[in-house]
Amino acid sequence: QVQLVESGGGLVQPGGSLILSCAASGSIRRINDMGWYRQGPGKQRELVATISSGSSTNYADSVKGRFTISRDNAKNTVYLQMNSLKPEDTAVYYCNAYIVAGLTGVYWGKGTLVTVSS
Repeated sequence: QVQLVESGGGLVQPGGSLILSCAASGSIRRINDMGWYRQGPGKQRELVATISSGSSTNYADSVKGRFTISRDNAKNTVYLQMNSLKPEDTAVYYCNAYIVAGLTGVYWGKGTLVTVSS
């Protein structure tokens, strides 16, 4: 059974940095696009960044220049390097991926909480 597991969340001061990781496991044949989304308090889930299997990237305007998405295909892992964090970046961060497996489709992790506060 395929699953995605995020790690790396926590409490950080404004201006600080964090790196999130999301590892996919299970009987995976191939992973296509991978991405990070977030849901802040009282807000809808929104796109943060995506990366294709060929490493083409796309970012929300609110994080451009501060966040960097990357992936390690050998480890089936996607990363999100977050710099210059702001209180408005506080959210639960979710990873997702389109995975070709016994049951092909879009998979989601359970999320990791990032709190930006002094």
